[in-house]
Formats: sequence, C-alpha cells, structure tokens
Amino acid sequence: MNTSSLSEAFNHAPYHISGHGPRTVQMLKDALENMDGQQAADRYGTGAIIEVFERKMAQYLGKQSAMFFPSGTMAQQIALRIWCDRQNLFKVAYHPLCHLEIHEQDGLKMLHPIEPILLADPTRLIGVADVESLSEPIAALLLELPQREIGGQLPDYETLEEISGWCRSRDIKRHLDGARLFECLPYYHKTAAEIGKLFDSVYVSFYKGIGGIAGAILAGDEDFIQLARVWKRRYGGDLISLYPYIVSANDSFDRRIGKMAQYYADAKELAALFNGIRRFSTEPEVPVTNMFHAHIDQTPSAIEPVLVAIYQDTGIGLTGWLRPCDGGSMFEVSIGDAFATIPKDPLRQTFALLDSKLSAL
Repeated sequence: MNTSSLSEAFNHAPYHISGHGPRTVQMLKDALENMDGQQAADRYGTGAIIEVFERKMAQYLGKQSAMFFPSGTMAQQIALRIWCDRQNLFKVAYHPLCHLEIHEQDGLKMLHPIEPILLADPTRLIGVADVESLSEPIAALLLELPQREIGGQLPDYETLEEISGWCRSRDIKRHLDGARLFECLPYYHKTAAEIGKLFDSVYVSFYKGIGGIAGAILAGDEDFIQLARVWKRRYGGDLISLYPYIVSANDSFDRRIGKMAQYYADAKELAALFNGIRRFSTEPEVPVTNMFHAHIDQTPSAIEPVLVAIYQDTGIGLTGWLRPCDGGSMFEVSIGDAFATIPKDPLRQTFALLDSKLSAL
C-alpha cells in the first residue's frame, strides 16, 4: 500500500477531521456572492477594496498600518530585511524549525545578506534563557506563534512579555510570524492587538485557520509599511489586481474569526480520542490551539493499510499523508469547520475500530 492509495482513500471519505472542506473554486464563488459586481477592482495596491481591508486588519492587530501581500514568504522576508536595514546589522534570530529556515529554499540568505542565528533545541520552544544567551548582536528576533513544526506549541504569555521586554531594552526588533495567530487567541485569552503590542511587526495568513484562498497581511508602524510597499514592488508582489484574494480573505475572516474557540475545544476533544487508543499519542498531549501532531509507533507502510480500511468502513478520513518519524509515523491535524460536520457516534466508532485494528499489529 503506497501513499497515493492512502491519499485516494482519504479524498473519497465523506468526512475529514481537519480543515474547512475541499479547496475548490466554490470558495471564491461563495466569497463573491454578496459582492457588487460593479465595484472597482484594486490596481497595483490601491483602491477601496484593498485599502479598507488593510485598515480593518491594522486595527484588529493593533498597528498603525497594514499591507496585503500575495504570500507570507514574501511578507516575512521583507519585514526582516527592513529591520536589518534600519539597524545596519544583517543578523536575525529564530527557531531552527522556522518556516524561513526549512521551507523557503534559503530565500532569506540568497536574496538578502542576512545571516540567521538559530535559537533553542528543535524539539522545544524558544525560552527567555535562549534569548539572553545570544552571544552576538542581532537586528531582529522572529517568534512563531504557534510553533507549527512541534505540534503547534505556545509559550506562556508571561514568557512572551519577558522576551519582548528584554529585546526592547536592547533595541532588538521583534517580528511575529503569526501565520496562525488567530488560532492562538482562545488559549491566551488575549486580543490580537494585545499580543501584537509585544511585537514591532506582525504577519498573519488568510489561508490557514481562516480558510481563504491565499494571501497575508504585514502590519507595523506607518514608516515600516511605507518601506514594505517599496520592497513589495521589488519582489513583484504588486499584481495589477489582488481582489480575488482580498475578497476571499475578508469573507473568510468574517465567517470564521468567531469560531476559533470552538476549533480549539474540538482539537482538545479529538486529541483525547487519539490518546485514548493504543499506539497513538499527540504532541502536545493537550493542544493549545486548533492544531496538534498525531504520532503512531508504526511505520507508514504498516499503518497505511489500516487507515485505508477504516476510511472505507466508516467514511471518516483522518489524514491523507504520513511522515516517517522516530521509527514510526506522524501527521498533522488542524481543526476547522469540517470536524463539526462529523456525527459523534460514527466518530467514536472510528476510534474504537482503529484501536481494535492496531491491537493486531
């Protein structure tokens, strides 16, 4: 049994535990449903349709200004370049599993003369002691909330305040990789603006927990965003129009921002089901956002036939992929609208069946 058969079985399952449902063209049709077809499109980053949304997000994030980008990769590289230019210091610090380090083909290093300093062990969060132990000056510190590659873990709020204060006292700029910032709010019992005050710049994504088509916001002070506007043009990010992404982002934000607490509660419920059966564990054991990693003490080749059979028997798909990990397997779970559509009895039966089949391995 290979990964493609697992993916195929997952795609055919009527119910999925993660996400908001299939990513189809219907997403855009739904977002455009209540739009005036005669409304003017944005043009090279200007126009009411983009400017109103940018002001809305700046206010939500507690910043003076904000700019819409077609991708978070572009937004974050630009943010760090601006802070390095301002400090005339081309070193930044972040986690070893930061998106810029492992998913961007060394874009920060190749496109800019910026040297990353990796903080903390890859298996844990950056702590106060890690920042205090920096042995060389840096222009900026990037913190990712939550830390996706270790199961969506979060530091406590007091740690964030202490790290922010330490950096501020040394004129080290603080940048927030808040791709999933919205999903953190129920755990912290804070607003996005309250968290944003701890950082000089904030990036958020609109296709993850919010479930839009694509796009990101970068927020900060007015001068910072004016410089970001220049860099956006240099990067080729000023498309003649971005309104399909903006309309989708705005619609998805309004539709889902009030559901983050429910996604968080659902993630804790689902993680308890995984931890209640043999051979499974979750990281973290009790989720702190709507996401976690599920670990299995079996290799992908051993577990894939079991999962395929369960999807076919129950109609509930747990994952379409498995990654080898520490002699076993893992996959990521990220709760959205789809989980609430699964009937509770079939869900419990799925886990009972999974437990029974795993006992035979």
